[in-house]
Amino acid sequence: MSDKKLSRPVYLDNHATTQTDPRVVEAMLPYFNKSFGNPHSGSHYYGWEAADAVELARGQVADSIGASPEEIYFTSGATEANNIALKGATRFYREKKNHIVTCVTEHPCILDSAHDLASEGTRVTFLEVGSDGLIDLDNLKDAITDDTLLVSVMTVQNEIGTVQPIAEIGELCHQHEVLLHTDAAQALGKMSLDVKAMNVDLMSITGHKVYGPMGCGALYLTKKPRVKIKPLFSGGGQEKSIRPGTLPAPLCVGFGKTCELAAIEVEGEAKRLRQMRDELLTTLNNNLFGVHVNGGMKQRIPGNLNISVEGVDAESLMAALPDLAVSSGSACTSASAKASYVLDAIGLTTDLAESSLRIGLGRFTLQEEVNYAANRLIEEIRNIRKNRQVLSVNAAE
Repeated sequence: MSDKKLSRPVYLDNHATTQTDPRVVEAMLPYFNKSFGNPHSGSHYYGWEAADAVELARGQVADSIGASPEEIYFTSGATEANNIALKGATRFYREKKNHIVTCVTEHPCILDSAHDLASEGTRVTFLEVGSDGLIDLDNLKDAITDDTLLVSVMTVQNEIGTVQPIAEIGELCHQHEVLLHTDAAQALGKMSLDVKAMNVDLMSITGHKVYGPMGCGALYLTKKPRVKIKPLFSGGGQEKSIRPGTLPAPLCVGFGKTCELAAIEVEGEAKRLRQMRDELLTTLNNNLFGVHVNGGMKQRIPGNLNISVEGVDAESLMAALPDLAVSSGSACTSASAKASYVLDAIGLTTDLAESSLRIGLGRFTLQEEVNYAANRLIEEIRNIRKNRQVLSVNAAE
């Protein structure tokens, strides 16, 4: 793969979205044309067939996170699940408790939901993070009061890949009779998940971050103790009215298969990705100066590498690398010209934040692709630095 002119760029943006696994596509296909019934049509075979498939998928999703099927509610993805969790729980319990705690590096849908609730009169505390991207448990403990209903902290940060100590956070929450919600969209399939061991009461997950279909995710709501939700919208009573609307049977089937594969392959995949990522970082460090890893390496999912490169702005570097599909931040904020709020929160200078690259390795990433990417990154970083030196000399003259 030494030729720069590839037919398609090397895909290294697996935190934005992932290729749908062919095994998932195969599982979904019959439910688009052959077994096409509405899973809520209970009076004939086609509806029963689709309903059975959806319930099988519900069980597969539940098994992948250590839940029971009746605790799983299908949604259109993690964004919807996060909105239902925060807004639905807060609005239901507001007369009893009206304070929530979250973190400054959460996904925008969490931050925006928190601001929406604040505009309705809910008190919201936003916890800061350290340079490693993790919250301080003592700060969380200090933030919790008798009026605190819920804490929401994401399992894996979508830009820098850091893994929060969710089990310890959950234990602290439960000591104070506070609910814990976690956005685990970037964790499913990358680390083992067990909602009971993690002390989680509400969890949001999605398919397209883990080789499943876009447009389908789930919200886990614990039964013990039962968490009640005020629905965000009205409908025909589907999903116990928590998330009304006709379920897309093909997508549910695909998401179920996705979760089944994720649970089976998580350990082997983590080992493979960690090795490729670490070799990539070693190669860059051995050939370039001024490469900084953003966030701690110790608590990080295996396929994530977020780096800043001194003297190189990310936009110029990506423009010079049309043969690599990488990003300078999360897909949700890539339209913004501002530096990442996540990198700002962990204390990066503006120059380093603007030189950051997010590299996401995944199930279909090949070693030869990683080698190619390393060589191309080294080549173009050197070129950009050389050109900047020439410009500086000419300006001085």
